[in-house]
Amino acid sequence: MSELGYLDAVLLGVIQGLTEFLPVSSSGHLAVTQHWLGLDPESPPMLLFDVLVHLGTLFAVLYVFLGPIRLFLRRLALEWGRGFAARRLSTQICMLGVIALIPTGVIGLTFQRFFEEKFANPAWIGGCLLATGGLLASLRFVPRGRSGWTHFRWWQAGLVGISQAAAILPGISRSGATICVAGYCGLRRRWAAEFSFLIAVPAIAGATLLKLKDTAELPAGTLTGIPWGALLLGSLVSLGVGILALWLLLGAVRRAKLHYFSIYCWLLGAAVLTGLVWR
Repeated sequence: MSELGYLDAVLLGVIQGLTEFLPVSSSGHLAVTQHWLGLDPESPPMLLFDVLVHLGTLFAVLYVFLGPIRLFLRRLALEWGRGFAARRLSTQICMLGVIALIPTGVIGLTFQRFFEEKFANPAWIGGCLLATGGLLASLRFVPRGRSGWTHFRWWQAGLVGISQAAAILPGISRSGATICVAGYCGLRRRWAAEFSFLIAVPAIAGATLLKLKDTAELPAGTLTGIPWGALLLGSLVSLGVGILALWLLLGAVRRAKLHYFSIYCWLLGAAVLTGLVWR
């Protein structure tokens, strides 16, 4: 297996930043790229790298949605300060987010080992990429949602949470799955994207903590010789590229162009399954 170098870190940081938010599956792309570069995803440097690039994309979400998040938290505090009867929209959105995160957490923790095993399986990666392409393409034939938050039910939030859990599989796009399912449920596209990234913050943070836990449990001697410079560079690259990718995705959602990404997912999925990019 190769060692992580600066060019590898930059390449993986770009891929993580782009594909974490564009509906093309960051996990699938990272699995393919790490295999292509000859990197061991279970090695201590790569476990730490995974933690840092996920932190980079987490800060990208917080940066892009800083205004809406601050407004939401301020409104939530005001609603709770006025008593139960005054708790309206922000409280409802908060509860919907919690409901969506429950199946994500339960499924993710229960089947963690199952999901991890699929990262070395090209048949699963290619098949999931094809499924992501089909999901994105199908959204073109779904009428644009017109429902607001007051009509978004708890079971619909639960479905979005299940789709986010399914996206732990390499090749299933988290943003694509959650935005599509919210759109199927009738939620307006812009709000579907905002809800997707509202629940992404705790989901990415939770996944990062799990990776950090795995790293902390490694024997102390295995953490010597870590290429910290390459790791930090990859994290910064994922942050910067993630911000650009988020802006691009939000523009695509507003213009109802998510189905354009389906062709790319189908091509990459076919390339993985036929051995063009995975041997």
